[in-house]
Amino acid sequence: MRHRIKGRKLNRTSAHRKALFKNLAASLIKYEQISTTLPKAKDLRPLVEKMITLGKKGSLHARRQLISRLPKNADVEKIITDLSVRYKDRKGGYTRIIKKGHRYGDASPMAVIEFIDRNILAKAKEKTLEENTKDNKRPDKEEKISSK
Repeated sequence: MRHRIKGRKLNRTSAHRKALFKNLAASLIKYEQISTTLPKAKDLRPLVEKMITLGKKGSLHARRQLISRLPKNADVEKIITDLSVRYKDRKGGYTRIIKKGHRYGDASPMAVIEFIDRNILAKAKEKTLEENTKDNKRPDKEEKISSK
């Protein structure tokens, strides 16, 4: 019997699980909506909600705890400035899980985890930023031909 046993192993070592949830949390904070398997979404939810509650405290200690719980490239400032202000009147329940169906390859139950009252433009901003950097990296063939 699994009385009072919290969390799932997800067929990974503890270090792999820790890295997985760090990266999933960073992606959820960045894009405000991600698609993953249902068990991962269910385990990710309390971690992210605790991070937002830490961000609402806004102290130096809370900031350092957030830095330790997220990968180095994560946007800790977004939690402290944007998300904590957005959810200042809410006591908890910052995320929702929507069941999506089964994955085609292995029939795993899929789900979308997203922030309640999320910024719909977060994905669009990220995509336009990526497109702008792609344009700056490599000129088009037409520009090369016209410069000759």
